[in-house]
Amino acid sequence: MGISRLRLEENGPMKIVIAPDSFKENLTSLEVANELEAGFKRVWPDATYVKVPMADGGEGTVDSLVAATGGTLIAREVTGPMGEKVQATYGLLGNGKTAVIEMAAASGLPLVPRGERNPLLTTTYGTGELIADAIARGVEEIIVGLGGSATNDGGAGMAQALGVRFLGVDGAEITEYLAGGRLHEITSIDMSGVNPGLAGVKVNVASDVTNPLCGENGASAVYGPQKGATPEMVSALDVNLAYLASLIQRDLGIDIAAVPGAGAGGGIGAGIIAFANAELKRGVELIVAATKLDDLMNGADLAITGEGRVDFQTAFGKTPAGVAASARRHGVPVVAIGGGLSDDARGVFEHGIGGLEAATSNPMPLETALKNARQNLQNAAERVARMIVIGQSMVAPASKPAKKGAANGTTSDAREKPQAPKNNPPVKQAARAKRKSKPTAAAQTLSNRRRKSKKPA
Repeated sequence: MGISRLRLEENGPMKIVIAPDSFKENLTSLEVANELEAGFKRVWPDATYVKVPMADGGEGTVDSLVAATGGTLIAREVTGPMGEKVQATYGLLGNGKTAVIEMAAASGLPLVPRGERNPLLTTTYGTGELIADAIARGVEEIIVGLGGSATNDGGAGMAQALGVRFLGVDGAEITEYLAGGRLHEITSIDMSGVNPGLAGVKVNVASDVTNPLCGENGASAVYGPQKGATPEMVSALDVNLAYLASLIQRDLGIDIAAVPGAGAGGGIGAGIIAFANAELKRGVELIVAATKLDDLMNGADLAITGEGRVDFQTAFGKTPAGVAASARRHGVPVVAIGGGLSDDARGVFEHGIGGLEAATSNPMPLETALKNARQNLQNAAERVARMIVIGQSMVAPASKPAKKGAANGTTSDAREKPQAPKNNPPVKQAARAKRKSKPTAAAQTLSNRRRKSKKPA
């Protein structure tokens, strides 16, 4: 969709949708949207701006959705990944019927000191407590963002908090928090005491991870080392997750091991499907739906999106890709503004993003870029707007009256392209025969003699 799609200012103020992701460890998505708006207002102060803070299911999802929908934040004391009490926050969206939870808030890696990280010991129990609290509030839908977890327990701890009973070798319930290193102690699973509110709640999981539960591409092998697992720990964790999957298949009739995304969040992807009947979806698709971005995109002239760094992977499941898909459904051109651009960023042009700009206008240390991020974003937005103005000036509106010619009273458009000169058509032979020209002296003399010879004697 080209620049010509944009409405000229003289035909009324434009509607601009600003829907960026957060710039991780720097600005929230709402803060990014505010700075972009300020930059565009330098050029288009009277435009209508619609700001939609976005996310893709990872860090910042709760803040983005709460800000976008006018919701509220709810703080609760829950069980942290090491069994300690922590303060965790989740969001209740503006409709009052949808809760959004980041598992990292209760079970995240930053909650465990670096020297104490050990996924054999960590639990997702606190994430289950947040889900239970949302159910108690009467919500109809829960969106759970996976990522950034300190755990590798297959969601067993979460399930305990939701009333699932795990029985040990003596047939008694295991009451201690289950962790990745204790799954082998389970002998059977009892769902009779599960939270009854789960039956009336739709649980959607926001995750772009496609890893299976076990194996070389599974939760333990791929993500375990990031959580402090040694090679020996990885092996033990993988065996335990495979064992849990076998119990789930035997006792619940659900084959979860090979489901794409089951390995997300240290295997909580598998557990939340098995114990909460959840559905795994692309994070950005859930956010687009929750923010009603498609409705807001209707009638827009321009959409602006972005993230901390734009590269070719941006086109696959990240926030700018979701915004571009929504804009494309409404015929709205999209420009992405990133904190930085990689060499392969131009690949996004093939996926609905029509323009790119970097917040940083020249090479600079990361610390400087972070410090000046707000001003850099404003300046980048202004540059984009001014380039669009140039594009607008190159497009003649069909309704613009034609200008009178200066000398001959004819009409012409000042921006009309000059016409190529037409070649003269070839002169026909008959036309040449009719041409008159002054005879030569010799021809005149011959003509006179002919006339005299024809006179009567």
